Amino acid sequence: MGVFVFLPLVLPLTAWPIARLAEQHLHPRTATRLLSGVAGVMALCSTVCLGLLMVVGTAQLPGNPLPDGWSDPEVREAVPYDEIAGKAAIPALLAVAVVCGRTLLRHGLVRRRAHRALVGLPGTEVAVLPDPAPYAYALPGGAAGGRIVVTTALLAGLRPAERRALFAHERAHLAARHHRFLLVVQLAARANPFLRPLCTAVAYTTERWADEEAAHVVGNRRTVACAIGKAALVSRGTPVPTLAGLAAPGPVPRRVAALLRPSPVALSRPSMFTAVGAAAWTAAAGTAVSAMSSANSAVTMVLILHAATPL
Repeated sequence: MGVFVFLPLVLPLTAWPIARLAEQHLHPRTATRLLSGVAGVMALCSTVCLGLLMVVGTAQLPGNPLPDGWSDPEVREAVPYDEIAGKAAIPALLAVAVVCGRTLLRHGLVRRRAHRALVGLPGTEVAVLPDPAPYAYALPGGAAGGRIVVTTALLAGLRPAERRALFAHERAHLAARHHRFLLVVQLAARANPFLRPLCTAVAYTTERWADEEAAHVVGNRRTVACAIGKAALVSRGTPVPTLAGLAAPGPVPRRVAALLRPSPVALSRPSMFTAVGAAAWTAAAGTAVSAMSSANSAVTMVLILHAATPL
């Protein structure tokens, strides 16, 4: 295993420039899928890395509950270990488990509370709440696959065309299941703090993705831009950060400016000789190296320790 076992812990540092370039130059749909995939794989690999460090680093310590054969001199020589790293990996793994568990619990609790708030309302696609606070969001789940929640206060501040843009935006969130991308990057950022830039970038690209879908449905990019601008001025955003909405917190001026420009071109494979292409291919290469390093270290450790485990 050697030093390569540490690679998955530090390779997410490459996510910082990648996230910036992807959200600026790639089509929002492509950027969301790319960044979410990179975040998920790198987070999984870094967690596996911590597990390997814990097992290998503590297996050689006296008094551990692991099989005695794992501390034989032959195993100590065959499997490089670091007692300090092994001991440090234990609280790190516990912290990852706790924060990811809290994120999942909070995500489920928010959705359940949101669904309970709609009890008694007509079971239509759009649920209008008589709330003086202006906001709107896409609520996934339920028999219909999801509902659009909007308050009377927000609808009162939008023109009919802007309301159509609002509904098209929220339908895009539900159709593309943006909540899953957001949950993946949130868990990844909890597992490895170096991946937080990807979490921020995906929160932006999912909104841009829905903006572009709404512009396509409405047929007028300026109308969608006006709807976003008005909603951002009067709204406090979605009630909870785990739900996507038209006026979600973030760089609203950048979204409006993007809608005032021509529609972005979706490139399935950007050229490697451009800045965004180099970033995309670097992300793919870094993810592949991280995955191979984790897999190689795990297989090596399992084979050696299995051979040393008494029957």
